[in-house]
Amino acid sequence: MPTDVESHCLDLEPAPRVPARRVSVVLPVSLETSYDYLVPADITVEPGAFVMVPFGNQQRIGVIWDRPDETAGIAGEARPPIDPARLKNLIARLDVPPLPAVSMRFAEWIARYTLAPRGTVVRMMMSAPQAFEDLKPRFGVKLAGAEPGRMTPGRTRVMEIARDGVARARGALANEAGVGMSVVDGLVKAGTLVQVELPRARLPRPDPDHAVPAFEGEQIAAVAAMRAAVDAANFNVTLLDGVTGSGKTEVYFEAVARAIAQGRQVLVLLPEIALTGQFIARFEARFGTRPVEWHSAVSPAERARIWRAAASGEARAVIGARSALFLPFRELGLIVVDEEHDTGYKQIDRVTYQGRDMAVVRGLLGNAGVVLASATPSLESLVNARNGRYRSVRLSERYSDAELPDVVALDLRRDPPERGRWLSPVLADEMAKTLGAGQQSLLFLNRRGYAPLTLCRSCGFRINCPQCSTWLVEHRTRGRLSCHHCGFTTPVPEHCPKCGDTDALVACGPGVERIAEEVRERFPEARLGVLSSDSVKGVTELRALLRAISDGEIDIIIGTQIVAKGHHFPGLATVGIVDGDLGLGLGGDPRAAERTFQLLHQVTGRAGRTAIRGRGLLQTHQPDHPVMQAIISGDREAFVEREIMQRQAAGYPPFGRLVAIVVSSKQKPLAEEFARIIALKAPPARTIEVFGPAEAPLSVIRGRHRYRLLVKAPREADVQAYMRAWLATLPKVRGDLRFAVDIDPYSFL
Repeated sequence: MPTDVESHCLDLEPAPRVPARRVSVVLPVSLETSYDYLVPADITVEPGAFVMVPFGNQQRIGVIWDRPDETAGIAGEARPPIDPARLKNLIARLDVPPLPAVSMRFAEWIARYTLAPRGTVVRMMMSAPQAFEDLKPRFGVKLAGAEPGRMTPGRTRVMEIARDGVARARGALANEAGVGMSVVDGLVKAGTLVQVELPRARLPRPDPDHAVPAFEGEQIAAVAAMRAAVDAANFNVTLLDGVTGSGKTEVYFEAVARAIAQGRQVLVLLPEIALTGQFIARFEARFGTRPVEWHSAVSPAERARIWRAAASGEARAVIGARSALFLPFRELGLIVVDEEHDTGYKQIDRVTYQGRDMAVVRGLLGNAGVVLASATPSLESLVNARNGRYRSVRLSERYSDAELPDVVALDLRRDPPERGRWLSPVLADEMAKTLGAGQQSLLFLNRRGYAPLTLCRSCGFRINCPQCSTWLVEHRTRGRLSCHHCGFTTPVPEHCPKCGDTDALVACGPGVERIAEEVRERFPEARLGVLSSDSVKGVTELRALLRAISDGEIDIIIGTQIVAKGHHFPGLATVGIVDGDLGLGLGGDPRAAERTFQLLHQVTGRAGRTAIRGRGLLQTHQPDHPVMQAIISGDREAFVEREIMQRQAAGYPPFGRLVAIVVSSKQKPLAEEFARIIALKAPPARTIEVFGPAEAPLSVIRGRHRYRLLVKAPREADVQAYMRAWLATLPKVRGDLRFAVDIDPYSFL
């Protein structure tokens, strides 16, 4: 037995030292590896927690990662062990919902597939900076005291409203009472109203039983298939392939309703912000409340609120652009990719990914259902459905009694426009009949501005962009020439920049502004609406114009590809394609024919979606081209079969893999030399081919000379491993040299 002194000495002995916990932190910077930090005893963290850490001479927000780099499959050599004495401590844990494990797996998968640094992918998952700031309290006022000594009609109205005891924001109370803010502030000063902290408003929850529509015909079986896919409660992909006007949105809404009823979150991706206006109205009619919106036009504060709501599970239904895939959903049960064929889902900056394909990956990792919806599905999705990888649901008929429009070719060799005009007399006559019947016409030309080229009749000089290898586009309404690649703009000159001749500059070719000019001359009494990214300033104005079209306030619509993106125009009877051949001249693009077919089919499909009989007139110099024949005959299957055979024979997607490498520099010899070095370093492979380098079709953009290499591989090849091995042999990029790798490229310019 120890003596009292010995016992006292034992009490004074220090407790055994517990080593500080060591964690890996991924930072939202362009780095693949994580960094190790020590966790102080007073900080509690778990995988996915957001923390503030020292990084160089800065402080940065990072994520506690749950797997070491080797397990995560991050490329690069294993890091040597680091002496714990050299490690720094975490500074603080942020009061933010943690990043779910599925989001971490998603980031790792995308980094491996696209060859992007994991930190860059994580940065996309942290795209709402204000979400990581302390939540600031919101204050309002409520009734607290007796009437002030002096009463006015305005004060009386304010007090009548405030007597219900509900706390309101000062501005909201003033608006409701129809008074200025000074009236409310006067009552606060008098002690009649008191300032109180407002509770945070919660997002409304969609009601899956709010307004279930009555379905008919093929829709009944389609709805059953949608509900069954959600009920399976596992990963599955359904291709909802329905003609324009067949009610695809209403059908997949039933999958949305089923997922919400089961307590899971839903994400609906749209390719274009302009679509959200009509979509929100349809969603609200079906579910009794608006969905949550996520796109570039959402304010930073609202983005922060949505980010937190997705992470906490409060946001039950989110609609958004492709970036919404990277929200930290806690319990995502369904992803819908509407207009899944649209090239707008391809991200081309920093991390180059295809949103449709990444939606399928997110569904796989999160055990969620995925619906791909389109009237013109991508060849990739059609082949996956044929091979049994995707379920297929087909809607071959329009909803109710509506019929698909008749489409006819207008051979411009036989029925050319009058000199100085761009609309065939046949198309102009049809538009006159439509206008006389009180119905709407739409003219489609996928070319912005007034004219794509300005040249001098005296010397033949063409006005080019000084920074890009492309012509400047005239925008006559603004009186300027602009480059649609770098944004350069200059006033339209009064004389030729080369020969100095005046009155010699002429606009060549039409853009939508020039078509609008011709329409005003032909139909001066018609109400016109021009839909292009140049003519409409911002989302609010675009949605207002779309509403005006839907409400019949516009007689003739003239637009670029914006008009092809799933809009519903009830009064539209006639669609005219001004230049059907425009997309067929993209040499080297294996998807050129497919894209042209999809675009023309979608545009003509806007006509006759109600009881009105629709008609499409397609101006072309190639009426016998397979794309034109498929549009005119409505025989999509024949076109698809032909495309499949050609792609399979050539080894192009979806039967092969492509990777693009683009080298650029302000010095052409430097770009060319480095591109050749890259080509010489290509590892030998029996089944993988490397083409190039060659000057890109757009050889100069923003003053940078561009060279391209194209890698072609069979479907089964591990092209990512091949590319990593190749890139590891390249010399360090110096100076202004840049090179980018694009797995599964969609642009060949």
